[in-house]
Amino acid sequence: MPPAPSHPAPTPAAPAFPPHPGTPPPAATRRRPVGAVDLGAPPSWPGGPADPYAHRPPYLHPPAETPAETTTRLRPVRPRHPFRTAAAAVCVVLGLGLIGGAATGSWLISDSSADPAAHSAYTVGRAAWHSVPVDTLFPRTIKGDGAGPGGSDRVWTRLAVAPDSGCTTALDPLLLKALRPAGCARLLRATYTDATSSSVTTVGLLFTEGDTDAMRALSTRFTDQHLDGRADLMPRAYPVENTPAAGFGDRQRASWTVHVLAEVPVVVFAVSGFADGRTVTAPQPAAKAMAANATTAAAQAGLGHEAKGLADRVERGLRRTVTDHTGKPE
Repeated sequence: MPPAPSHPAPTPAAPAFPPHPGTPPPAATRRRPVGAVDLGAPPSWPGGPADPYAHRPPYLHPPAETPAETTTRLRPVRPRHPFRTAAAAVCVVLGLGLIGGAATGSWLISDSSADPAAHSAYTVGRAAWHSVPVDTLFPRTIKGDGAGPGGSDRVWTRLAVAPDSGCTTALDPLLLKALRPAGCARLLRATYTDATSSSVTTVGLLFTEGDTDAMRALSTRFTDQHLDGRADLMPRAYPVENTPAAGFGDRQRASWTVHVLAEVPVVVFAVSGFADGRTVTAPQPAAKAMAANATTAAAQAGLGHEAKGLADRVERGLRRTVTDHTGKPE
């Protein structure tokens, strides 16, 4: 018998009406999950309208937070090489060693000087003779409130400033010998007169070459041996022509004071006399001429107060200048 002819399977007839909206569509035509992107044509129902839900507003899927085309792919982290790890450790050790060495060196340097402030003051003080204006070291007018006998006020006017020089010709040989342990870097002098022009006074600043120990030793020696009261160690005067101090020389010296500073390398001195050029046969140190029971001509004229008052105020000005430049009290 001949084989029966094969017939294609009958195609099921399309429903007369589309399924009810509540009935899910077949699996082949179900809607894609939320977030899926379909770039093809919209699905159609076999034998039905192109979109059975055309009467509904389209469902818009929210865009992805980070689109795939803009996402940067992270580079893989390479494993750390053992040699690099060892090199980093060596650098850390060396860095800590350098920091520790610097700190230790700073500590040793700070301990090597017992008095750093004094060193700074010595540096500034020794250079003051050429770095500080002359009107600061020797003001044109100096007020001495309470500096006269009985606490009276004094005013001194500068007559002239001597050119800066060495100490060989400006000091007596014996005084120069006494100051030699500290050395002589430079000597500055100025001569003043009082408001009545009856007395004249030369005040000086001797800048030494000595260090702290040398200046302290010199100060102790002058105090213990009373060298500041010896007439053979009296400073010299600086005469000024055509002024009340024109005749102010060695024989006119009546009273004096010498003060060795330990905080700065300077010796401050002053010597006074009469403006009329009279000779003084018995000069008297300022400390004794200022005593209440002093009866010498120098004491009666207040020349001890003149020398001491001017020297003290010039010294204060120098100390103030050093303080301003170092920022530390002297």
